Amino acid sequence: MKKLIEQYIGIRKRIKAYEYALYMISWDSETEAPSGCFEYRGEQIGVLVEESYRIETSEEYVHVVDTLYAHRDELDADLYHEIVEVKKHIDKTRKIPMDQYVAFQILLSKSQTIWADAKKKNNFELFKPTLQKIISFLKDYIRYLETDDCKGYNILLDEYEPGMTINDYDQFFNELKTRLVPFVKKVIAKAANDESFLSGKTFDVDGQKQFCSYLQDVLCFDRSHGLMKESEHPFTTGSGSTDVRFTNHYYPKNLQSALFSAIHEMGHALYEQQCDSKYDGTFSTGGASLSLHESQSRFYENILGRSKAFWEQHYSVLQRQFSKELQDVSLDEFYRTINQVKASFIRTEADELTYSLHIMLRYDLEKAIFVEGLSIDDLQDKWNDLFFEYFGLVVPSVKEGLLQDIHWAGGMFGYFPTYALGSAYSAQIFHYMKKDLDFEGVIASGNTKAINEWLKTKIHQFASSRYPKDIIRQAIGEDFDVSYYIDYLISKYSCLYGINPS
Repeated sequence: MKKLIEQYIGIRKRIKAYEYALYMISWDSETEAPSGCFEYRGEQIGVLVEESYRIETSEEYVHVVDTLYAHRDELDADLYHEIVEVKKHIDKTRKIPMDQYVAFQILLSKSQTIWADAKKKNNFELFKPTLQKIISFLKDYIRYLETDDCKGYNILLDEYEPGMTINDYDQFFNELKTRLVPFVKKVIAKAANDESFLSGKTFDVDGQKQFCSYLQDVLCFDRSHGLMKESEHPFTTGSGSTDVRFTNHYYPKNLQSALFSAIHEMGHALYEQQCDSKYDGTFSTGGASLSLHESQSRFYENILGRSKAFWEQHYSVLQRQFSKELQDVSLDEFYRTINQVKASFIRTEADELTYSLHIMLRYDLEKAIFVEGLSIDDLQDKWNDLFFEYFGLVVPSVKEGLLQDIHWAGGMFGYFPTYALGSAYSAQIFHYMKKDLDFEGVIASGNTKAINEWLKTKIHQFASSRYPKDIIRQAIGEDFDVSYYIDYLISKYSCLYGINPS
């Protein structure tokens, strides 16, 4: 067993090296690579992916993993979990023809640049052929991986949240539709004449960057093991706990976008940085699932970042940064503005209350594609029809509609539902955090160190060495319950808008 484990660790080290190289190429592609490099870059990515694929499907590696799997009860808990997941991954990979797998990775290396150009030019036709190829591959991928227990769109859902199915998400979203949507409509009607105290103002981009840098220290982001840059769509990425990077985007007319994107992405980044370093270099590094990751980003962005207590400590710093623009905006006015509810087009800038409606729309579209066979030619019209049904708004352009998100360009169908599930997780986690911490007292200290430590102890340290449902159960002592999320939102926005929640 000792020799087998050493052999496994040696092969794993080689695979992780390829992963690191691909991670660095991807980071560069998203942040500062010249636009003309992607054709040649795609060829190099193809070579790296092919070599990695060969290692992962080699007789030696498969034999080692299969043997360890057969004797998994002799392994420690961490390696047991890792081998079970690696075995599952290998079994999947071996079902996919190498030429198709490599071609798909090359396609993805170019697709996000094509998407960005189509979005900039407000022209879906520029991206449609690429998206069609992505969807076609994923339909083949589903056929390769289907089993008696997991079929169709469930294959993709399981990729991002192990064990979650269409039935699970349908029940979850139906709870939101039943209890939350009627309340959302009440608030939107009440908020129709709300004034935004930031509208019409221009905020210097360099000033925004300086304040977002200040926020890194407030949230205790470790700059020696991470950094912030700029990209079209904010995201977080990394390799282990020692190299964690995130991006932001800045709009002169929209200060809120940069503020809350930065806090959101740092929620992801802190999770990665606070994973136990013993998992670095293993396949158990990083967050346990997409929804658990989103629970952290949404917690920091909304529950922490949009709280009155947070801005009681930091609004004066923001005012000094933008003394001319904010001198006539009080803390109360600012707080009301950052929690303003309105039907809006852009998911990433949606308020906390209406956010899950944006996710439901995308989930319904993905089901339409992979369950009902919706044609890509009808996708834009379907988006616009559903958007009007959910929000009562006519989508003015494709860049504010179907092309606004990068996820499908990255092949990430099945990802979106985890955003809503993660938001719901965050409310339940917050409920139990308040039993152990004086939440507002911690915020009054000027930074989030004690909050970070609580999350590290309860959730972050385990990385992906356990399943998300098990981490949640151990952290708070019960299984997931969507009612905490619904109750949290109704309580907060009833107070903000003077609405009787009954």
